[in-house]
Amino acid sequence: MPPSAFVLIFIAIVVSIIIRLFAGGMDSDRVGEYIRSQGGELLDSKWSPFGRGWFGEKNDRIYEVRYRDHLGNVHEATVKTSLLSGVYFTEDRIVAPAEVTEQAVQIDSPDNVEELELENARLRARIAELENKQEN
Repeated sequence: MPPSAFVLIFIAIVVSIIIRLFAGGMDSDRVGEYIRSQGGELLDSKWSPFGRGWFGEKNDRIYEVRYRDHLGNVHEATVKTSLLSGVYFTEDRIVAPAEVTEQAVQIDSPDNVEELELENARLRARIAELENKQEN
């Protein structure tokens, strides 16, 4: 193999690494922006090339992320993303529930209780309707 072939292979490898690093930076920004758009905060993100769902995946890159949602719960999740496919969460689980604070929604506020009672009545009526259909 002539020396120029080794140079071309070396250049191809270097270009592939640069492209991967660039894509990884864009992925991190994309995932972080998605979480922020939902009111959360990205705490940590690690590339996981053999993470859940990697088999058969050609274009999406997989990350293991840790984030805080809008309620304060800390989650760990597997995320798939690419430039064209968006952000998809799998295996999302809460690892540290939010602490109850004064900022938490007041369940016993009059407006909230009224809305909940109306929704409960609507759902009970729907259940009764479905039960009647099953009996007939």
